Order: sequence, then structure tokens, then C-alpha cells
Amino acid sequence: MIPFRLRSALLPFVAVSAFIATSLPVSAGQRKFAYTYETTTAPKGAIEIENHVTWKAGREDGRRVNQFDFRHELEIGVTDRLQLGFYVADWSYNNSDPQKHLRYEHSAIEAIYSLTNPTTDWLGSAVYLEVAGAKDLLEIEGKLMLQKNLGPVTIAYNAIVEGKWEGVHLGEENNGEFAETLGASVEVNRNLSVGAEVLHEIDIPDWERAEDSIVFAGPNASVHAGRFFATATCLFQLTDIAGEPDVQTRLIFGFSF
Repeated sequence: MIPFRLRSALLPFVAVSAFIATSLPVSAGQRKFAYTYETTTAPKGAIEIENHVTWKAGREDGRRVNQFDFRHELEIGVTDRLQLGFYVADWSYNNSDPQKHLRYEHSAIEAIYSLTNPTTDWLGSAVYLEVAGAKDLLEIEGKLMLQKNLGPVTIAYNAIVEGKWEGVHLGEENNGEFAETLGASVEVNRNLSVGAEVLHEIDIPDWERAEDSIVFAGPNASVHAGRFFATATCLFQLTDIAGEPDVQTRLIFGFSF
């Protein structure tokens, strides 16, 4: 059951989403999932700004911990198959941080190349590469993305491998992670889609042995009005892994030019 406090927090977004979905016309693209990437890319010459806000809540050492992660992305359609994204600054806030301030995490660049179309081909597919860096930090993430559109239904799957190197000369820590996401969404009307997502993460410390297989699942909704879209997903931890969030919610909203 969704906690009362969380239901109360989601109600304003749901109400605004429903109003937008039923009152404004459609003309731009739409991202239907918050954790799962779709295989379609922006058309050549298209420019879009996306903002990501992720809230993670859990308990550490018997006290409530809340973390907020923020990303700001500029997306550019280089060709009808190739899309580039630039994350100028990723930053976060954690209430357990003794200094209680926003912290810069890293900047990043991503590339998505669409291989096949999810509507006209038997199966849509695309590949993704992201490189993020900061002082004494390097992260490389690759994704294989699959998608199928069946009328109003969209089903998408991502397989993800991430490597992270930290410390002086990037030699102090070297950890990996395998993850997969699955999303299903149904168009209620031309402005509103609803569905659900599943997130599965496996930590691989020092690239030696997999640990802490974690599963999250929950509902999502996406609204699309003119050049604006907003997508939100709320995931609940289905496993019982200490130190991991009990719930995480991500909101992505963007505007295309």
C-alpha cells in the first residue's frame, strides 16, 4: 500500500497532469518512462531541454535519510538516428550530509544511436553510451535498449552495464553495476499515458562478485502538451536490502524547440 504521505505528495502532480492532458493540444515528442529509455531519437536538428529530479528515501543507522538528485540535459538530434545529450552539471542533496549543502557530482555526455524502429520493424532497438567525469571520478555506462509499440501500448527494456573509477589517478576504487529496466505504458488519450516500471540492480564491487540484487517496481504517468512533457515514476523496493532506498520517485520534464 502506498503510504499516506507519499499519496498526498503525488496528488498535485496527478491533478495537474490530468488537467494538461485533457486541455492542451499535442505537437512534440514524449518520454513515457522515467527510468527506462526508449529507442526512438530526436529528429535531425531538434533541440530539447530535460530536467531530472529524483527523490530517494530510506533509513540508515535507524534514522530517515532523504536524497535528491538533479540533472539538467540539453539534447540535440544530430541525424535522424543519432542523438547527443550534454549534462552540464549533476548535483545532489542528502539530509545526512553534516554540511547540509548541495554537492556537485559530475558532468556528462551521452550518445544514443537508433538501430531499428519500434513501430515499423519487428522490434525497435538502440544503443547508448554515457561518459561522466569530475575530479578523481570517471563513470562509463552502456545500454542496450529494446522497444515494441503495439497500437496504444509501449513496452521497453534496457540492459545496462556501468563502471565507476574513483580516487587519485582513478586508481583507488573500481566498481561495477549491472541493471535492467522494464516499462509498459498505455496511451489513455493523445496527451496522457499511464503504466508501470521495474528496476533491477546488481552491485559488482571491484568487478569480482555480484552482490545485493535489488528490485524496485511501481506506477508511472506521462503527460504531453504542445512542446512540453512531464513524466513521473514512483518505485518501491520489493527486496529487503539495508542501506538502499525504500522508495524512489523520479520526475522528468522537458521542453522542445
